[in-house]
Amino acid sequence: MPAWLWFVIAVLAIGAGVVLLIADRSQRVSNNRERRRWAALRGWQFAEVDQVLPTRWERGALAQYGSPTATDVVAGSTFTSDGRRQVYVMDLDAGSRSATVLVGMRCRRAAPATIELWLPDVPVPQDSELDLLGPVGARYAFVTEVAAARPLVTPDLVDATEEIGSDVTVVWLEDDWVLAALEPGSADPARLERLLRDLGDLADLIDPFDADPNEEEPAAEPEPTSSESAR
Repeated sequence: MPAWLWFVIAVLAIGAGVVLLIADRSQRVSNNRERRRWAALRGWQFAEVDQVLPTRWERGALAQYGSPTATDVVAGSTFTSDGRRQVYVMDLDAGSRSATVLVGMRCRRAAPATIELWLPDVPVPQDSELDLLGPVGARYAFVTEVAAARPLVTPDLVDATEEIGSDVTVVWLEDDWVLAALEPGSADPARLERLLRDLGDLADLIDPFDADPNEEEPAAEPEPTSSESAR
């Protein structure tokens, strides 16, 4: 192949890369403005970058990326059927691209186990050290403690997760948060509002406001010893 043809191919490749970078930058600027306006309408806070916030969580989508940076971060609170809850919305950037959109809603108490609900066609991180609990509606549940997680998987929870949508790759409970990872192309304000309502329904199921978050579970009665049983 002549040298000049290699030169032309290289120039075309560079040109295509520049076009893609410009298009990506334009899309990011558009998303930033849209997210910022949405936050302002809601009376919520907006930050362009936050490198510390993603370290608050480890499971779900966070386990797929090394040290993602949060961009276009929205922080505030919203009402669910049970009351007001803290929320976060942010893009997770990995390798100079938006990998996913993280949406989180805070509960008043921590869940007894981490539960991750993945779509069946999404690869689960192999080193997550989670056990397969089984299907939960159209998703598969992976948990840290099977015995502690099983009581949480009620028919109501299954119904609530079915409403979330196939553009959400994973929904998970971690500590006192309910979180979801949404495909970036779907994350316009209207979709984010619907997802927040769905997460609110989940939060109300696992953390109802009519229960005292400081109330401890009653201690289990000790098993009788063999000598006590004999008497």
